[in-house]
This record gives sequence, C-alpha cells and structure tokens, in this order.
Amino acid sequence: MPTKPKENKTNAPRTRTAAKRATAKQPVRRSRAAGDTPYHHGALRDALLKAGEKLLEREGLPGLTLRAVAREAGVSHAAPTHHFGDLTGLVSELAAIGYQKFGAAMMAANASGSQEQKGLASAKAYVAFAQAHPGLYGLMFRTERLNMSRPSLHEASRASFAGLARGVGAAIHEQIDPEALSLEQAGAIARAWCLVHGFTMLLLDGRISDIVRRLPKGTTTDQLFEAMLRSPNPQLPPQ
Repeated sequence: MPTKPKENKTNAPRTRTAAKRATAKQPVRRSRAAGDTPYHHGALRDALLKAGEKLLEREGLPGLTLRAVAREAGVSHAAPTHHFGDLTGLVSELAAIGYQKFGAAMMAANASGSQEQKGLASAKAYVAFAQAHPGLYGLMFRTERLNMSRPSLHEASRASFAGLARGVGAAIHEQIDPEALSLEQAGAIARAWCLVHGFTMLLLDGRISDIVRRLPKGTTTDQLFEAMLRSPNPQLPPQ
C-alpha cells in the first residue's frame, strides 16, 4: 500500500513567507475614481479653472456647470463648490482670467512702434483675442452672470479699463485718469470701445461677411477693419 508523502513542514512557512514578500513587491494598482487625483490644493483650483475654460470654449456658457467642470477635471463633484462656492464664483474667476489674458495681449500690442501703429495693433489684438477665445470673451461682458465685487475680477476689469484709457489718452495726447474722467475723455473712450467692440461682436456673429461679400473680390475682413479705423470721425449735424 503506497504511503502518502509527508508535508515538508520546514519548507511550508518559508514558501508562504516568500509568497508574501513577492506580493509586497508588486505595485498596488488603484482605479482612478472621481476625486482620486494627485492634485494638491492650489493645483486642483487651477485644474478646475482650466477645465472650466475648456468647457466654456467647447460648449458655451449653457454647458458650463459645476458637475461638468468636475467631470472634465476628473475630480469629485464637490470640488468646484469647495473652491468657488457656486457657479457665479466659478464664472467670475474665469472672467477674471479672461481680463488678465486680454490685458497681456493689449500690452504686447503696445510694445513698439509709432502711436498710430500701436493703436492699430491694439485694435487688431482686441479682435484677435475675441476670435481665439470667443467663450471667454463673451463671458467677460455677461455682467448679469458675474460677481463684479469678487476681488480678482474687480481688479482685472479695472486694469483692463485703465489700459483702454491709457491707449485713448495717448491717441488724443492727454493724460487720462481712469477714475476721474472729463466728459470729453469719457466720450473718446466710449467711442473707441464701441467701435472695436461692435465690430468684434458682428464678426463673431458672422454678420461682417455680409459687408465683405459686397466689396471687390479679394478684400479681407482685416482690410475692412483697418478702413473702418482710419475713416474720419462722423460729424453730427448742426443743431
């Protein structure tokens, strides 16, 4: 009758120990669930803002919700609320970023050249910014959706207006205090802003093409814009 081989009791514990060691060496794989990201506090806030800007440009303001931003960033749905409070807080911070980027574009346009060249470059930079960031640009002027008293947005929008006032002041050879305007200075600022902003909005809405198609073949939108900027100021009829 064959005998059952005896278990080597000396080797059994050693085998089990070796198996445990081998298992311990294997990397622990974790599934990336919502909220399971390597962000620290500051980086998570930045990641949420970047996600919000992507959504804004891709889906427009109607598609921008706190949950959608959290999904885009791959974090817990509670994260945007923790950092921004509510949707108004989030879009206000995004608008502040818009004004900061806009201000940087204006400063770059004013870096060199004659005053006329700087003015033309600034106007073109204004339009180019809106074309590159239509969602962000549109949000910057949706004051009913923004909390303008939020410090970051308040400061960014003030800096933007101050830059506009400086540009207009240089064009009319005056030193303009953006916080204490004369009626004539305010009129010059409003005219310049309305002229460029109005053209930009018509361009984004596809309405300028209706004018361009009536022009000689080969005329570009950019040429039309320059012609508008160089045209003489309209005169009011005598009273």
